[in-house]
Amino acid sequence: MMISYEEAVSRCWAEVDLTQLKTNYRHALAHLQGKTQLICVLKADAYGLGAPMVAQQLWQEGQRFFAVASFNEAAEIRRVLPDCEVLILGLCGEAQLVRAVREGMLLTVFSRGYAQTVARAAQTAGCKARVHIKLETGLNRLGFEPEEAADAVQDILASGQVELEGLFTHLALRNREADRAQIDLLTGCRDVLNARGIAIPMVHALDSIGMVRYPDDHLDAVRTGAWLYGVYPRGYAHPEESRLTLTVKTRVAQLHHVKAGECLGYDETHPLTRDSIVATLSAGYIDGYPRQNSKGSVELRGMRAPVVGLVCMDQMMVDVTDIPGVQEGEEVILLGGGIGVDEYAEAAGLNRNESLARTGKRVPRVYMENGRVVDIIDGLD
Repeated sequence: MMISYEEAVSRCWAEVDLTQLKTNYRHALAHLQGKTQLICVLKADAYGLGAPMVAQQLWQEGQRFFAVASFNEAAEIRRVLPDCEVLILGLCGEAQLVRAVREGMLLTVFSRGYAQTVARAAQTAGCKARVHIKLETGLNRLGFEPEEAADAVQDILASGQVELEGLFTHLALRNREADRAQIDLLTGCRDVLNARGIAIPMVHALDSIGMVRYPDDHLDAVRTGAWLYGVYPRGYAHPEESRLTLTVKTRVAQLHHVKAGECLGYDETHPLTRDSIVATLSAGYIDGYPRQNSKGSVELRGMRAPVVGLVCMDQMMVDVTDIPGVQEGEEVILLGGGIGVDEYAEAAGLNRNESLARTGKRVPRVYMENGRVVDIIDGLD
């Protein structure tokens, strides 16, 4: 049962701007070269926005191909979009493979041993497994080594249990020279396979950063995740093309007058330097706010209130001495508004993507379109 708007915004909530999501998506499409397809990455619950809703919104825009990290995530997307293409970028556990094959999910094959496991699952399922081959080109994380990949692909196809639909890698993005070498290893492998009569329908290497950094290397597809949600490459000249889609808010639970020299919460090392008005907010690190000590700030009445004391699991404190008229129950912005994801992440020593994706399960997602609430999802319902 959908909770009411009043219930959703009573403690801590996240507003998802679907209008901005679609705008970011269209800007991504505008970057694509030739017949390059876009693969929208929905892993980590669409970076905290709610993968089923994001998938449905992008489907309305014409998007048909998605990628996730696990079988469970793929199954969640398929429940709302049974006809979509969904690529599982990582390991699909052996106990899940038969179902994944039967349901036509695209699997990532990254080693000979795993290829054999996939082939057995396909035999049990009674149909071929649809696979993309992952090539290890320098990230040193997952995939076949380039020198073994062509022979391995031939052996995999010889099993008769696999339909080869793609070949891909992931850039480490260390520097342009290293990126170039990675792309060349991928296309070199493709060329070797083509010479052996093995055609690869889809070859892909680039993520959101690579999409804008290497327009001549889009190949057959680009995998875009962070861009959709408002995390654009650092230093990119057109940040207006990818704006933040998530705003996390909370409320003032109580106001305290605290004397100079006192510490707040579990903190013992950051005593107040002045008599202060301290607002306790109804959000903590389980809701996604970083567990940091007297670092960062929130936005209240269009002004900044510094975090004071150590952020607790369910609550946190901020100094509102310099903000006149603050009342209990007032709305506070933790992320969004004037607090961009770059600032938020830097203050806590986080990756920007992590800053979005860590938004907690108990934080209701309030979906907005053109300034109007269109849906509310309660993660605990």
